[in-house]
Amino acid sequence: MKIKFGTDGWRAVIGREYTEDNVARLTTGVAYWLKEYFPNPRVVVGFDCRFGGARFAEIVANVLDFHGVQVIYDTHPVTTPVISYAAKKYEASLGIILTASHNPPDYNGYKLKGGYGGPLLPAQIAEVEAHVPEEIEVNYWSLDQKISRKEDLTALYLEEVRRQFDLDAIRNAPFQVAYDAMYGSGQFVVRELLPDALLFRCEWNPHFYGINPEPVEKNLGEFQDYLKGQNADIALVNDGDADRIGLLDGDGNYIDSHMLLLLLIHYLHRYKGKSGKVVCGFSSSVKIAQYCKQHGLDLEVVPIGFKHICDRMLHEDVLVGGEESGGIAVQGHIPERDGIWNGLLLFQWMTETGKSIGELMDEVREIVGPFAYRRIDLKIPEELKQEIVERCKQDAYQAFGDFKVQNREDLDGWKYFLNEDEWVMIRPSGTEPVLRTYAEGKTPERAIAILEACHSTLLGPDYKNK
Repeated sequence: MKIKFGTDGWRAVIGREYTEDNVARLTTGVAYWLKEYFPNPRVVVGFDCRFGGARFAEIVANVLDFHGVQVIYDTHPVTTPVISYAAKKYEASLGIILTASHNPPDYNGYKLKGGYGGPLLPAQIAEVEAHVPEEIEVNYWSLDQKISRKEDLTALYLEEVRRQFDLDAIRNAPFQVAYDAMYGSGQFVVRELLPDALLFRCEWNPHFYGINPEPVEKNLGEFQDYLKGQNADIALVNDGDADRIGLLDGDGNYIDSHMLLLLLIHYLHRYKGKSGKVVCGFSSSVKIAQYCKQHGLDLEVVPIGFKHICDRMLHEDVLVGGEESGGIAVQGHIPERDGIWNGLLLFQWMTETGKSIGELMDEVREIVGPFAYRRIDLKIPEELKQEIVERCKQDAYQAFGDFKVQNREDLDGWKYFLNEDEWVMIRPSGTEPVLRTYAEGKTPERAIAILEACHSTLLGPDYKNK
């Protein structure tokens, strides 16, 4: 099979496409690419809590060693930001983290990180893919385990966190933090940083008890039920490799990523006096643009995929870069999504002001006004999906029910603006028979009504999503 990287790494089902042979074959291609572009290549290697992670990481390290690539390797599960930070700290040629991020537990994956501490950019990914051989060229079973250097990479990351945050102040602040690792590797970081946090789903279980470790509202029902019996004031959630952030207030109310982006922009700009460009994905709230306009901040909207944000951060002074999925990077850190780092920024803000997360959100709403966001992925036949895509290309949709379209943008999908505050977006999946639909309204009820009108227009009034 030809190994192709998607939006964020290569991901496949363990034992089907994600096999020891394919991991070794891909790593052989990585080694060839490294030796072509780096005179003395060095790679940082890690894995998260998924099934077989340690074994797959050993294969990666041994194949690289065989090809003369120096390896810095952690034998314990790590987060993706740990690997990205270590790649920059050690001035490595590359970082490799074996993770499928938020995918179901039967998946594993392979992410490549640049020596600058963020996702390897698309041009370099394409070069790596072109170097992957069709067959295994080395009997990796016979390789001696001569891993160049074993390090505690999480400890390295923790040192940087302790330099940047007043953890004693956060720990002694009069609010209780709860944390849901979703069985991911973030648990090993948060245990060290916030020993008094209320911990939920913080055990190493490679099967994740069957959940998808994605910190979106539909996956957080158990955590919300747990919070009802606790005295938490704020709750942090991470995905399987802890690069995404989810947040809930003490009552278990979900705080979406658009509000998180606004909160971080507001804190860094208004409270910390920082400036720079804001970069956000195409599916982000219009309130971000409104906030930036009011405060004189440059804004750039990019196609969906954090690699586009990382590219801007490498070449420009970016204050905050983020996307609807909860992947956010901030100035003063690596050009990488980091769910734990962003959570600590919010805890630090609460500590400095003595305000609750609800009061801080009220500050933001006073500036941009109320808004609500909803997303529904429609599982439909591929033929129907393509029909809708063609109609979008032909600009066939001038209204969705009673909602008239004022203007349209098509940077990555089709975003139909209904007024200055409300919109609906249609974006097809490139790999599945799925049509993603997004909407922003002035209230939750309006956002839902916009989506329902969109679905009725696209599929007919009697269609039911599977």
